[in-house]
Order: sequence, then structure tokens, then C-alpha cells
Amino acid sequence: MPESQNIEYKQSWRDEYLKWICGFANAKGGKIFIGKDDAGNVVGVANAKKLLEDIPNKTKDILGVIVDVNLHASTEGDYLEIIIEDYPYPVNYKGQYHYRSGSTKQELKGAALDRFMLQKKGKKWDGVPVPNVSVSDLKEETFDFFRKRALKSKRIEEDVLTDSNEHLIENLQLKEHDFLKRASILLFHPKPENFVTGSYIKIGFFESDSELMYQDEIHGNIFEQIEKTMNLLFTKYIKANISYEDIQRVETYEYPKEAVREALLNAIIHKDYSGNTPIQISVYKDKIMIWNEGQLPENWTVETLTKKHSSKPYNPDIANAVFRCGYIESWGRGTIKIIEKCKEAGLPTPLYYYESSGFWVEFRKDIYNEDSLQEFDLNERQLKAVMYVKEKGEITNKIYQELCNVSKATATRDLTELIDKFKLLERKGEVGAGTVYKLIGS
Repeated sequence: MPESQNIEYKQSWRDEYLKWICGFANAKGGKIFIGKDDAGNVVGVANAKKLLEDIPNKTKDILGVIVDVNLHASTEGDYLEIIIEDYPYPVNYKGQYHYRSGSTKQELKGAALDRFMLQKKGKKWDGVPVPNVSVSDLKEETFDFFRKRALKSKRIEEDVLTDSNEHLIENLQLKEHDFLKRASILLFHPKPENFVTGSYIKIGFFESDSELMYQDEIHGNIFEQIEKTMNLLFTKYIKANISYEDIQRVETYEYPKEAVREALLNAIIHKDYSGNTPIQISVYKDKIMIWNEGQLPENWTVETLTKKHSSKPYNPDIANAVFRCGYIESWGRGTIKIIEKCKEAGLPTPLYYYESSGFWVEFRKDIYNEDSLQEFDLNERQLKAVMYVKEKGEITNKIYQELCNVSKATATRDLTELIDKFKLLERKGEVGAGTVYKLIGS
């Protein structure tokens, strides 16, 4: 059995491995085997009986935790099994906080340590109380805006909406004892950046990854940012195709508004505000990329977002207020809704991906039409093949040969260019006869 989230192998004992015990105690618990190599093979350990006594004593004295240590005998030699439970409170090794993540151990520092401490206390970042701020410091116009939207959404009782701002804040659970929570500052304060650095949104139009043409910044509280960002995107950055039905003017935007709004709301609700970095929206001629600092919930992958999943907002107090005023749903359908709206608009499936400390959503135009494809300098065969894939869903090397009346070598060269040079197609299936070529992201 290989090393994993819950299993670690060590060939011999060193006192520094108390850090690994600390890491398991702070995560989900696990087992450390002493006397096994990295592949899990028994190599034996010296002084096993002495360690059977020393290890529990050292973990108790230095870490303040109790572990079970079992001695196992085998034909290859003796080895020890250390069983560590997950602890409900933070465990430290000489003032250092270690954490087991995947099959590695990390020392928690800075914002990561703050998040860990809050988690162990059963708190989220947006639920931390802030001293020296009162409801009277919040923006009256934002309360009025919230009441109008909440009344229309019917997700909060009317008598609450007609009561005082103080009562509304309490009803939204944005207060702890006598203190406002961080969420209330971000949602209703006129200048939340006075309290949370980087709590704004940047938009830029890029000719290429390295060539920024123009940009804007959107400041204010969350409700103001939502409205201002959507307005700016769809008046300055995203074009509309104009048509007429009789005398009625019809505007069809390059990207569906509902999908873009949902992605923006997700970025705001799931952002890790402790990172002090603004949400960033990068607009290109053929795509829009929305980035927010943050992490996926534990054991989630990007694939989880493409199917029905539970709702696990990174900032639940912010999410609740945004839900009450009718911006979002509460059942984790946001990412699926984005996909559905793009498909309805005839656009490629949006891409979700997580890199380093941030999460991306990428919207792409329908570039798979003859007008757009002219910009790629394709030969006639390649243009014909791309349009075939758009209609049929996929193409093979053999079909390409028959469609364009070319040799296998020419088909292979053309298809390789469509993948590597033009980035219009991607390979799917087994290498060789089982290989098919599809539109990227399809």
C-alpha cells in the first residue's frame, strides 16, 4: 500500500517525526509505520521495544497528545504502528503547527495558520467579529438596496425588512454578541477596504497575456461591486450583436449575462479574503477569465463542479446574505447553471481549473464558425475538418483522409497543427486506432 493522506512510512525513528504526528493530529488522523520503506515493505527497526515506550511518552510530553503504538513481528523484522487520532483542538510542536495534506507534511504559517485556527474553533473567516464598528457606520443606501431585492425574492420575512438596520443585521446573523462580523463589513460598509485589504475587483482587457490594453477597478461593498462590475462588463468589455424583431431592438451579447453573473457571484462568495488579493477578470478577444483566491472544499476536484454537488460556501455568512436578496440559489447549482447557460447560447463548455492559490472560470466564444476560423490561417482541409467536427462531434485520422482525399501522413500533420499550433482540437481516447479528435472542452 503506498503512502497516502492517512499513511506514512519511515525506515527508522527520529524525534523530528513528532512533527508528522502533529500533522496527522491536526488533520484527519492517520498511521505512521516505523520499520517500512517508502513502498511499504518491512525492513525492520532496531530497539523496537524501547521505542514502544519512548514514542508515547514523547508525544504526550512534547505534543500533549496520546497515541497508540503497536509492535508487529514479521519474518522481515519488527516494525511499529503509530495510530494518531484527529484532535478537536490545534496541536503544536514546540510552537510550530504542522498539517498533513495529501501525502506531505506542511508547516502552517500566516493566513493558512489563521484559517486552520478558525476551523478548529468552528468558525469561518467571514464570521470573525470586528471591534470598533457599529451598524450606524454601515451604508444606508445599501440597506435600502438590499431590502428592495429581498422583498422581491421573498426569501426573508417582510416584517424583518421593515424593521431597523440593527434588527436586519441580527436576523442575517451578521453579528456576534456586540460585534459586527467581517461579512457585515464586506456587505454593507461604504469602505470595506479600510478593514480588508484587496477586497475589490480588477477588470482588464488583454490583447495577449503580456499586453494589457486598458483596465478598471471596482470598489465599494459587495452589493455595489456586483452591480458595478456587471454594468461595466456589459457596456465596455463585452460586445453585443444588434438585431431587430419588427421595430424592437434586440441585443445578443457574446456571453450570456446569467452565466457571467453566476461566475462573478461564485468568485465573491468563495474568495479567500485573507489573501488580500482582488478578484481579477481578464477579458480577451475570444475569452473571459475570472479568478479568485481560494481553495476547493476538501476531497473535491474540478470535476465535482460539473455535476450535482452540495453547497459548501467558503464564506457562509456572505453567501446567506447574497442568497436572501435573490442573487444566488442555495443548492450548489451555480457551476452547473453556468454550463447550461453557455450551452443554450451555443458557446463551448466553460473551463474550471484550480492552480496554486486560486480558482479560474474561463468562458470562450464560439470560434468554430467560418468567419472566426479565417483568423487562424487554416488551409481548406483543416477548415473543412473543424466544421465537420463541430457538426459530428469528432473526427478520426481515417475519416480526415477520406473527407479531404489525402494520405495518412498529411492527415496526421494537419491534425497535429490543429492541436498544437492552432489549439482548436484535442485528442481523446486510446493512442492509435482508438484516437479521436474533438473540439477543445467538448
